[in-house]
Amino acid sequence: MAIQVEARSGTSTRVRVQKFGAFLSAMIMPNIGAFIAWGLITALFIEAGYFPVGVLGGFGENAAGDPNVGLVGPMITYLLPLLIGYTGGKMIYETRGGVVGAAATMGVIVGTSIPMFIGAMIMGPLTAYLMKKLDSIWDGKIRPGFEMLVNNFSAGIFAAIMAVFGLLAVGPVVTLFSDAAGRGVDFLVSNGLLPFTSILIEPAKILFLNNAINYGVLTPLATQEATETGKSLLFLLEANPGPGLGLLLAYAIFGRGMAKASAPGAIIIQFLGGIHEIYFPYVLMKPLMVLAVIGGGMAGIFTLVLTGAGLRSPAAPGSIIAVYAATASDSFVGVTLSVLMAAAVSFLIGSVILKTSKSSDDDDISGAAAKMEGLKGKKSSVAGNFASSSATDGPIRSIVFACDAGMGSSAMGASVLRNKIKAAGFPDVKVTNSAIANLKDDYDVVVTHQDLAARAEPLTRSATHVAVDNFMNSPRYDEIVELVRASAAAEGGVDPKAPMPAAAASEVDDVSHGDAAAGGNDVLAEESVVLHGSATTQEDAINEAGRLLVDRGAVDATYVAAMHEREKSVPTYMGNFLAIPHGTNAAKDLIRRSAVSVVRYPEGIDWNGKQVKFVVGVAGVNNEHLSILSAIARVFSDKDQVAKLDEATSVDEVLALFGKVNA
Repeated sequence: MAIQVEARSGTSTRVRVQKFGAFLSAMIMPNIGAFIAWGLITALFIEAGYFPVGVLGGFGENAAGDPNVGLVGPMITYLLPLLIGYTGGKMIYETRGGVVGAAATMGVIVGTSIPMFIGAMIMGPLTAYLMKKLDSIWDGKIRPGFEMLVNNFSAGIFAAIMAVFGLLAVGPVVTLFSDAAGRGVDFLVSNGLLPFTSILIEPAKILFLNNAINYGVLTPLATQEATETGKSLLFLLEANPGPGLGLLLAYAIFGRGMAKASAPGAIIIQFLGGIHEIYFPYVLMKPLMVLAVIGGGMAGIFTLVLTGAGLRSPAAPGSIIAVYAATASDSFVGVTLSVLMAAAVSFLIGSVILKTSKSSDDDDISGAAAKMEGLKGKKSSVAGNFASSSATDGPIRSIVFACDAGMGSSAMGASVLRNKIKAAGFPDVKVTNSAIANLKDDYDVVVTHQDLAARAEPLTRSATHVAVDNFMNSPRYDEIVELVRASAAAEGGVDPKAPMPAAAASEVDDVSHGDAAAGGNDVLAEESVVLHGSATTQEDAINEAGRLLVDRGAVDATYVAAMHEREKSVPTYMGNFLAIPHGTNAAKDLIRRSAVSVVRYPEGIDWNGKQVKFVVGVAGVNNEHLSILSAIARVFSDKDQVAKLDEATSVDEVLALFGKVNA
């Protein structure tokens, strides 16, 4: 029992460090472009740069005899910390958090003489978190008409307080920490011990703990050093692609099976693409290989110390291209030697290990990739490179439908597929819907309209992507069900041929019934159902459905224009004679309450070449409209139900087919 508790404690600690490192990384990575911009301006325009220009590089005097300020100093002193503070605050509390976080960061900036990246990573998230807590105190208690006044003044007053706190309290503490850390690095360099940091850094990369070290300590210290000397070798301690290159070369020459076959492709992804985690499974498959990357890392750092080479700014991702782009003008030879020496030593050690070790059942690159995902805590964007042909990448537990607004078409599609998956006997698979702008890379499968796939893929690179031409009756839904079935079978916990459990069948029959009763009673009203629409064109049909929403007081009149805008970007034709026009994601503020309108056109309307007989206008606040959309999806996925709806002679018959939501 003691051993089990200790293991859980160690795992919990590792996960906490991973999350902390990932949070730090998420503050820095979106702003890497700004770091690169600063590095380029420094390399080009300072007095020792390629093209010295005083007014840009900040040296010499202007025509009035005043010293040139330039861009280099203000960017590193103000711009970069403010961007980090804003990003950190926005991660906690969206734009409001970003604004107060940036304002509070200004306090630590003016209180010190060093680039205040660590202070920004503290003040941004901290101020946003406290602002969020303060807002919760008076949430729902502000009198109508005073919301903007209270929100603006509370943010302003609190940001001012936190700026003063940052100036007087946080800034001095961060300065002391930075000075101590700098002295520690100087001690390692002066005593020839810096290469030994690879003993910590390289295994930490494999365990996904490196972000806490890199962005919490190395990048701030390196940037401070770069402002003083124009470069820093600390930027390359973790980002050097040499150790991974050498290890993969060893597998490409002396490896076996799939590991040998996949290594050349992995080299391209790692060395040119900068995705270092591509080589992690090769180490996890044969843990002794960690000695190769440690040795390579030590050789690379020793070469940097010996040559005095360094980078001007962070190299992210760790591609040789990014490394050269950030290399100081006097360091190309040293950096090149560092990468080559790291690769050579890693290759030699790795080759010896591969030649002297016996092949075993443990040499499974697919299993090692799965183990890597377990260490990472989420799906990896590169793990698919090691998937065997006989198994899926892992169990499918979450599927998301994404559309522009995350309100209408995606909700309907999610409902259809949810019912199919539950009917197949997998009620634990979560099927949700989302706006593309809100997607995060933590889903197993992402389903989008084919016109939106290009927007969703960069946001969810580790997921399996499925593009459909309509959300109601796409044949690809059956493919997704089979994918779920295959992944469950591969996991070993489900028999793909087993009959559907009774509980799941009951759940499918009753899907959304409770929600409809609780939250959908007022979503679809009798006055919002028209059996004989007057429109003859697609545009007029959208106007007619939107006008019903306006007449009910559910939306502002300008919401109808947003429905047309949405239709221009992505058609809302769903299949089975149904279209569900709704506003764009940006138009959600025009919605006062959830509502749905239904207009039937017995003769049909041309909808971008498709025949539409039923136009359902949608406006949703939060998820209140999802129950009626689920009912609509059930109806229109059943051709018999569509036929009954087509033959309905009264509004009550229509409401009854949609689940009697007004009962």
